[in-house]
Amino acid sequence: MKPWAERFYNSDAWRVCRDAFLQSKGWLCERCSTPHDPVPAKIAHHKRYLTEKNINDPYVALSWDNLEALCQQCHNEEHHKSNKKVYSFDANGNIIPSPPIHSKNLEGRTPSGGG
Repeated sequence: MKPWAERFYNSDAWRVCRDAFLQSKGWLCERCSTPHDPVPAKIAHHKRYLTEKNINDPYVALSWDNLEALCQQCHNEEHHKSNKKVYSFDANGNIIPSPPIHSKNLEGRTPSGGG
């Protein structure tokens, strides 16, 4: 955690907001959880990342419109996106860009594509 963010993330206001938001989402990941394969969400992710300039703005830092319930894996993937591109080839040998591989797919899960 960045030093300038510690006070916010340790605040009662954030804890109450986070817990209420995750509860409103059923504590399920909005990206990879499905009705047949529920995945617990542990993180209320800020879609618009917090900065030193906006962390004290409650319309950014505490707004449910700016939050997304994520599991640890989806949160890690969000913050550590790989720029690697995966390619496949058609019958004529032309390169076809493939969508990024979501590690949940490797386990037979399909991301819901929230956002």
